[in-house]
Amino acid sequence: MIILDPVVLTPILGVLAGCVLGFAARATHFCTLSALERHWYAGDSSSLRTWVLASVSALIGTQILAAFGLADTHASFYLASAFPWTGAIIGGVMFGIGMALVGTCGFGAVLRLGGGSLRALVVLTVIGLSALAAQRGIVGVLRVPLVDDLAISFANSGSQSMGDIVSSLFGLDLTGVVAAVIALTGLFWIFKSTSYRKQITKIGAAVIIGSVITFGWWATTFVAERSFDPVQIEAGSFVVPVGDTIMQLITYTGTWPDYGVGLIIGTLVGAVVAALWNRDIRWEACDDARELGRHLLGGTLMGVGGVFSMGCTVGQGITGFSALAISAPVVMLSMAFGARVGLAWLMEGSVLAAFRRSDGVRPTAAE
Repeated sequence: MIILDPVVLTPILGVLAGCVLGFAARATHFCTLSALERHWYAGDSSSLRTWVLASVSALIGTQILAAFGLADTHASFYLASAFPWTGAIIGGVMFGIGMALVGTCGFGAVLRLGGGSLRALVVLTVIGLSALAAQRGIVGVLRVPLVDDLAISFANSGSQSMGDIVSSLFGLDLTGVVAAVIALTGLFWIFKSTSYRKQITKIGAAVIIGSVITFGWWATTFVAERSFDPVQIEAGSFVVPVGDTIMQLITYTGTWPDYGVGLIIGTLVGAVVAALWNRDIRWEACDDARELGRHLLGGTLMGVGGVFSMGCTVGQGITGFSALAISAPVVMLSMAFGARVGLAWLMEGSVLAAFRRSDGVRPTAAE
């Protein structure tokens, strides 16, 4: 029996998880911005329900593992006692605007790169470099007074987990109750749509994507408990790990990549396989300098914004949400607002259009 060193095992598990994630997402066109855009402008909530189902699936699976001690979400930065609320809002809005300018998020860019989009390669390069600048470079100097120094402390509850916060208020361990209420509320909204209940492919993809995030929590916890070296407890994000992947490609320090880098690589591989399977490979590039400039600006906003908000649509919206981090809903609402503003500017010619009722088709009561 071959027993791999935990340091070697970590990126391998990430690659395996990423392959499943990339294939499922690319094959079903899973995209946060597209889901929001169709919901706002076409009155079609099916993609948004798929996205929410992925988050709820990750929440259910992660909380079950945590209850049995198989996932240590409290060791992750998502549940630190300090909640940088300014970063969650400012970074979320920046990320949302950048997402609108680019047409997708960091995760979506990896999926598009798997189909041959050179625009996505440009976006990912900019996201990675700007994220590194915001985390470790000159932009990080600005982040400290704007974000870190203004953080709200949840030391009394022990973490910023919504379960811990509610439990501290009532003096009882109500984490399971909080998770159950959130999950049931989400499932009710998802499946109250008669038409969506028939979309088995999208439902299956959402459960698979959520399960991959759950697997990430288990995998990194499993390795961390058996490694003599520090292992970051994580499950999936597409901002800082993109920068780490770039650093792994251009430098050699003798250290193995972590789970996040493995997940990025695996997601790209899975997306390529899905694109080949569906004969959906086509080379794409920016049409002109104006489009290139929009992608450069959007990538920068997502890279810096993702660091300020400590995650992207997947990092906060699915991973952070699965850990019950209070930052997750704040960041996602901020991203949605930013995306609405960006889309209003691009599609309606005015930022003010984001603050008035759209003339497009609106969701019906049945939806």
